[in-house]
Amino acid sequence: MALSHLNLLQPVLCRFLPSVVRTPLVTSSSVPSLPHASCPTVLPNYVRHYATKKSKAKAKGQTAKVNINAALVEDIISLEEVKEDMAAVLTTLKEDFSRNLSIRTSPGALDHITVTTKDGKFPLNQLGQISMKSPQILVVNMTGFPEATAAVTRALQDSSMGLNPEVEGTIIRVPVPKVTREHRENLVKLAKQFSNKTKDSLRSVRTNAVTRVKKSKESVSEDTIHLVEKQIQQMADSYAADIDKQLATKTKELLG
Repeated sequence: MALSHLNLLQPVLCRFLPSVVRTPLVTSSSVPSLPHASCPTVLPNYVRHYATKKSKAKAKGQTAKVNINAALVEDIISLEEVKEDMAAVLTTLKEDFSRNLSIRTSPGALDHITVTTKDGKFPLNQLGQISMKSPQILVVNMTGFPEATAAVTRALQDSSMGLNPEVEGTIIRVPVPKVTREHRENLVKLAKQFSNKTKDSLRSVRTNAVTRVKKSKESVSEDTIHLVEKQIQQMADSYAADIDKQLATKTKELLG
């Protein structure tokens, strides 16, 4: 009976006893020894995790970010000024969206239109007084500069707003197009044009900044030049992402 109990306990004892030392469970000569059955050695469960294709691709697409102390490179370039120039580009886009791409009609909707005259180019609101006669009609009073009436009319017709002005003396009536699906889609196209123009301006700021940095290569190490250029690129990428966000938000607003 005792022997059978020991046989039943053997797997449990093997689990807890050290695998290096296996002493006989019974030493008395009066009790037959247990049949030899070596306890299985329990090895540590080491698992090696291999990178998957997905994780490798993700790691490959990520690059270490640079965060340079602007004060340390101010002799090369002012990163704060570069940031301000990029921020100004984004601000201009927001103003263009707000002023030119609104479904609601307001006198300010015509302010951005540029009028070409024999004396030069002027914003429409500097040549005529713009008011709203009704929700569907805007009025441009050209009493102050009657000689520019024809030029203002052409500018309104050539704008991307689909306007068909009606002239009566020095008064220009501008019927506002109905907010149709087609009109909304045209506004979205205009928003993309503003966005692309803003990205061009952003690239110009980045290019000018990098050019200034490269002029310091004779007095600064190549590693420093590389880091500063990378910092500028990161800043440009960040503002480019903001431009895309502004476009996505405006597109959603315009399409309703």
